[in-house]
Amino acid sequence: MYTRVLTKAVSVGSLTIGGGSNVTVQSMLSAPSYDIEKSVAQAVALEKAGCEIIRAAIPDMDAVRLIPALKEAVKAPIVADIHFDYKLALESVAAGVDKIRINPGNIGDDSRVKAVADACKAHNIPIRIGVNSGSVEKEILAKFGGPTADALVESALYHASLLEKFDFDDIVLSMKSSTVPTMYEAYTKAAERCRYPLHVGVTEAGTERMGSILSAAGIGGLLLRGIGDTIRVSLTDDPIKEVRAAKDILKAVGLRNDGVKIVSCPTCGRTRINLIELAKKAEELLEDCDKNITVAIMGCVVNGPGEAKEADIGVAGGDGCGIIFKKGEILRKVPEEGLLAELMAEIEKL
Repeated sequence: MYTRVLTKAVSVGSLTIGGGSNVTVQSMLSAPSYDIEKSVAQAVALEKAGCEIIRAAIPDMDAVRLIPALKEAVKAPIVADIHFDYKLALESVAAGVDKIRINPGNIGDDSRVKAVADACKAHNIPIRIGVNSGSVEKEILAKFGGPTADALVESALYHASLLEKFDFDDIVLSMKSSTVPTMYEAYTKAAERCRYPLHVGVTEAGTERMGSILSAAGIGGLLLRGIGDTIRVSLTDDPIKEVRAAKDILKAVGLRNDGVKIVSCPTCGRTRINLIELAKKAEELLEDCDKNITVAIMGCVVNGPGEAKEADIGVAGGDGCGIIFKKGEILRKVPEEGLLAELMAEIEKL
C-alpha cells in the first residue's frame, strides 16, 4: 500500500486540504456568474451529488454578489476564481469567500500582492496558485523550451515565492496540463520540491468519455503514489458528472469506500441473458445508494458465485433466468424478467 505524501495542512472553511486529511472533491459552477439564481441552484445540486468544495468564477465586481448567495445556500466552502484584478480578490475576501484562486504574478506590483496576502491572512483564507501549459511565463518557457513539467513547477513555485515574501504560506498549488504524462511528471516533481498541498487535475480534459479516461489515468496514477490532496475532474459537460467521476476515481484507488461498488463481467459466449442492459439498469438504480456494499452482476454461474464470492450480493445469469447469491452462497433461482427487482429487494435488506 502506498504512503500519502505529507503536506502542509490548509483550512478551507470547515475542511482541511493536506496534512494527511481525506482527499476532497471539487468542481466549478458553469452557470453564468451574473445569474445568481441559476448559480445557486447548480451549487445546491453539486453539493447534493457529493461535491465538497465549490468554485465560482468572479470575473467582475458584479459577480462578487454571488459569494454571499452561495454561502447562504450551501455548506460546502466557496472558492473565488480570479484572474488579474487584485481588487476582486479583496472584495471576495470581504464578501466571506473561503478560498481564493489567483496567481500573484499576474496582479501587479508587490503592493497589490501584499494587499491580497494580508487580507487573506487576516481572514484565514488560503490561496490556490494555478498554473497550466498556457499560463507559463515567457522567460520560463524560454528556459525550458516550452511548457514542460519542469516549466510548470518553476512557474508555480515562482508565484508562491511572491506570497512567501509577505509571510504568507497558506498556499495550494496546481500544475495542470491537458497532456497526462506532463501533468503527472509536474506533480511528482512538485511533491519532491515543496510541501504545499496539491490540487490535482488534467486541464481541458475534454468531453465525458475521454475526459474521464484522461482524469482517471492522471489523477488516479498520482493518488496511487500518495500524491494529491484535493482533485477536480474537468469535463466539457454537467459539473455533476465531474463530481461522480472524481468520486469513482477515489473509490478505484481505495481512498473512498462510501456507496455501492458494482463489479460485472464483460460477457462471453456462455452468456444467455441481457447482461449489459441488466448491469446498466442496476448502476442507474444504485447511483444514489449510500450503502457501503459490493454488488456483482455476472453473466453465468462459471463467473458468478465463485469469481464474485466476495460481493455482498449479486446475480449470475442462466438461460433466460438467473440466480441471486450472497457472499458466494446461492439464495434462489429467478426468471430473467424478475432478476433486477429481486436483486434490489435483497439490497434493501442489507
